[in-house]
Amino acid sequence: MLEMRPDCERCGTDLPADQPGAFICSFECSFCAPCAEALDDRCPNCGGELMDRPSRTGKALAGNPASTERHFKG
Repeated sequence: MLEMRPDCERCGTDLPADQPGAFICSFECSFCAPCAEALDDRCPNCGGELMDRPSRTGKALAGNPASTERHFKG
């Protein structure tokens, strides 16, 4: 199950689990769409491809909440 990190690791923008617009690599590093585009869809941490993160809604989100641990280093 995806961790669903709550923020962009590059700029700190919130990435709600129930909304589109987040991008992840295979290690679940998470970025907003503008940052993913600026990074040419390559993760700066591992070099992996950034892909659209699926959203999690309704009962799935209620039973499996997103992480609250922020990863933006500011």
